[in-house]
Amino acid sequence: MPVVLISAPYLLPFVDRFKPVFEHYGLQIIVPKVNERFEEEDILRYAGQFDGTMCGDDRYTERALKACSPRLKVIAKWGTGIDSIDRKACDALGIQVRNTPNAFTLPVSDSVIGYMLAFARRLPWMDKALKSGVWQKIPGRSLSECTLGVIGLGNVGKAVIRRARGFGMTLLGNDIIPIAPDFIVENDVKMVDLAELLANSDFISLNCDLNPSSRHMINTKTLELVKPCAVLINTARGPIVDEAALVEALDQKKLAGAALDVFEVEPLPADSPLRKMDNVMLAPHNSNSSPAAWERVHWNTLRNLLIGLNIPIDNFDEWKAKV
Repeated sequence: MPVVLISAPYLLPFVDRFKPVFEHYGLQIIVPKVNERFEEEDILRYAGQFDGTMCGDDRYTERALKACSPRLKVIAKWGTGIDSIDRKACDALGIQVRNTPNAFTLPVSDSVIGYMLAFARRLPWMDKALKSGVWQKIPGRSLSECTLGVIGLGNVGKAVIRRARGFGMTLLGNDIIPIAPDFIVENDVKMVDLAELLANSDFISLNCDLNPSSRHMINTKTLELVKPCAVLINTARGPIVDEAALVEALDQKKLAGAALDVFEVEPLPADSPLRKMDNVMLAPHNSNSSPAAWERVHWNTLRNLLIGLNIPIDNFDEWKAKV
């Protein structure tokens, strides 16, 4: 009987609901307590005990993968991002990595627009002032007066641009790969290099993958290029931003604000200066929040797991309809 380690935080609350499905497909499950994600040492405690995993952003390093091999056959990632998994080591060890592309495009892109509206219209700050007894008209901006720079024009980046276009924003894009000309023309996007985007954007939305070229892309040097009125929005991956450099830029008023859903260390440490900044909006890596999207990812992750374990997926759609 194949054994499956379930460590995806969004899936864990629903394990009991899926138990009949696991039983039908002859799966034995291990359900540990998880705080946001498994680090390497957490995985090592279970090494050699499971054939497949349904995981979140767990740190499947080369060391962890070698310890789990040869028993581990498939890593079914809950969601899209697989930057926490050493793909080169997986390939060498014959471990499949499967995910759900385009899983959270709509809720994440909605979150980006929400952050822009909050900062442009100053909604959280007016609410806080009024509730504290201060009747003060805080100046705001229309999004139609602003330029949005999107770094990374994958599924989410494109969705952000489509939404922002409806607000009449000037649109700049940047990517390391060519973007389809029809998308650029239809959405009136000007593709520019990173320096030009940072220098001319009122809002900067990070929507790229985490890879060697994007790690600490936002750093002391690149933050010197931004306008003092600019707001940085990161709903992609925390390490794209050098947080120490960001805190310094915010402190020195080189940047007007930041909206962060992801961080270099998660959960965000209690002593992080970001927690005390009035010009920063924070969220607990939750821009994917959408029960409908979660449900699709639950089932696709399970499908990926079964395929990876070479288990026939008979009656799969029937189970989806009744569970």
